[in-house]
Amino acid sequence: MTQRRGLRSTPGVSHDRVGGAAEQAKGAVKDTFGSVTGDAKLQTEGKIDKAEGRAQSAYGGAKDTLRGR
Repeated sequence: MTQRRGLRSTPGVSHDRVGGAAEQAKGAVKDTFGSVTGDAKLQTEGKIDKAEGRAQSAYGGAKDTLRGR
């Protein structure tokens, strides 16, 4: 049987860290676009997304530390 290559089968990769980084990037785009267009709501959503991404990444880092990665 052939093992599928991908994020799930890659040892050492924390899904929370990857997801957190993606969330931070999404938030940065929203924050910047909201700032450029003067859309305060979009800018606020971006700041919230970035904070959620940082929290998710920190959670993934803590899990990795406990797992010894």
